[in-house]
Amino acid sequence: MSSKNRSSFQVKPGGNISGRITVPGDKSISHRALMLGAIAEGETTIKGFLQGEDTLATAKVFQQMGIEIENNSDVVKVKGVGIHGLHAHNKALDFGNSGTSVRLMTGLLSAQSFNSELIGDESLMTRPMMRVIKPLRTMNADINCSDNGTLPIKISGGNQLTGIDYEMPVASAQLKSCLLLAGLYAEGTTSIVENKATRDHTERMLGAFSHPVIRNGNKISINKADELIATEIIIPADFSSAAFFIVAASICSGSDVILENVGVNPTRNAMLKIMELMGANIELQNVREQSGEPVADIHIKSSELKGIDIPEELVPVAIDEFPAILIAAACAKGTTRLSGAAELRVKESDRIQAMLDGFIATGIKAEATEDGMIIENSEFKGGVVNSHGDHRIAMAFAVAGMVSKKPIQINDCDNVATSFPNFVDIAKNAGMNIIYD
Repeated sequence: MSSKNRSSFQVKPGGNISGRITVPGDKSISHRALMLGAIAEGETTIKGFLQGEDTLATAKVFQQMGIEIENNSDVVKVKGVGIHGLHAHNKALDFGNSGTSVRLMTGLLSAQSFNSELIGDESLMTRPMMRVIKPLRTMNADINCSDNGTLPIKISGGNQLTGIDYEMPVASAQLKSCLLLAGLYAEGTTSIVENKATRDHTERMLGAFSHPVIRNGNKISINKADELIATEIIIPADFSSAAFFIVAASICSGSDVILENVGVNPTRNAMLKIMELMGANIELQNVREQSGEPVADIHIKSSELKGIDIPEELVPVAIDEFPAILIAAACAKGTTRLSGAAELRVKESDRIQAMLDGFIATGIKAEATEDGMIIENSEFKGGVVNSHGDHRIAMAFAVAGMVSKKPIQINDCDNVATSFPNFVDIAKNAGMNIIYD
């Protein structure tokens, strides 16, 4: 059952997380597999594809540009048309709520021979886009957006892109991937310097499509591509979706759970280090590699957590997991301090403010800062939380409901379907007392 058209969750206290759980496929990798498969030569098979609203928005955009996609639930086949085979779509391309899709596709579409207009839903239309537009202009892209630096983005096609040397002003895998996709079409070499490591799914997957990326320290370089070669991609379970059950199992007494086949890419899994610093009982089992990505089963048992100062060097690599981590922080003995996380303010919601609002509504002592939060160990008392249409806020407070004194109701939960369409069913089976309200 999907959360589509189900606006609220209610979670009653009690229970624990146990058994073996498989969460849906990785959203970030699913997006990239579609994008590279579409411009590869031949048919790409994607196994474990996430059937979420964000990834389906990416698929729809490519279908509108002439890509044949056969979607058989867990297996998706993409008939690639080659580097220069996309066709114009005479209407605006709608990316729904997916910031990953629109930012990465801005790089790809900037190199095409045709014009494009990119739009999204009400939330996506407010998110910052100048971070990708400025460097693409430097690469000779003819690209514009609103006066506020937001969607709609309009691209005039036909410009030959040129490679650039670019130092990233923010830690953003979306920005890096945008420029790598543009670099596939740019004359010469496109080089990107990261001052802080971000997830490297695009670099790994380009290698799987027979166009390796060159890494020298914190400098990533890509040369213009003649072609990409279709392949088979096996997508691991999404680490960001697993994060909610990692926290739930850690804070709920008597929990003992194994999360199966989870992607544990080291540029993605800093949450594990943060949770271990807090005292979580976590073990990686059956570590292996598939389609260039490290994968493992994650075994978690309940434990007594302690507050920490979260190391800033871990923040960019755990940015999507902080709604869940902050729930753990509220349950940890002492004080937890988060800093260096200003990027949280420009996600699907202002996640710092959204978490603070939820904490205040449920009785947790917390203080927001410009780039983070200070959380004191306190008891969830129950209450009503507005998720602000943000799937990760909704799922985070669902976890909090398990250790709350009274039930927690979370409103505006439709967007959970963007990343975790069967969250309620899996959470129920694992031991959470959750219902659609």
